[in-house]
Amino acid sequence: MPRLWNETIEAHRRDVRDAILETTATLVAERGLRSVTMAQIAEQTGIGRATLYKYFPDVEAILVAWHHRHVASHLQHLEEIRDSSSDPFTRVQAVLTGYAHIVHGIAQQHYGTELIALVHRDESVARAQQHMHDLMRDVLAEATQAGEVRADVTPDELATYCLHALAAAGSLPSVDAVERLLALTVAGLRPDDQDDHS
Repeated sequence: MPRLWNETIEAHRRDVRDAILETTATLVAERGLRSVTMAQIAEQTGIGRATLYKYFPDVEAILVAWHHRHVASHLQHLEEIRDSSSDPFTRVQAVLTGYAHIVHGIAQQHYGTELIALVHRDESVARAQQHMHDLMRDVLAEATQAGEVRADVTPDELATYCLHALAAAGSLPSVDAVERLLALTVAGLRPDDQDDHS
């Protein structure tokens, strides 16, 4: 019985934490970073301020936690995409497509430069970027070994190329433009002898 009780308490805490994160993100998107207070977050979440402070010390800490969760879910999504195919080049294309659409989708949410600057100060962002680079490098290395990706550039350098090229998806006006950027990026990965067959 105590284990069930502990699981129930942990589930409740997760639910409250998730509600705090979502409420804060919504308020910041609506009102701007500087306009949101802990009192507003508590009221909109439906909890007392004392309870809110048990979870987070300030609005900044909530937003950093919200960003961590978002990044983790994006990475998990890309890993699932990677694992959905056994064909090396299909995996490359799927991961690139998933990443480009995530970048484009984030830009469409208009969180504002202030919020982006705040969450990108956190050191976990660098770890997430390295994780993304490693994931990209590994799928490119497999495709290189299969002869599907050019071998005259290292998979590490190709991963950097892909990530920087697809970062432009954040400034594109449409999904069609993102698809054109993806086609251009993928074309740059192909070995010279396959350019005519792709």
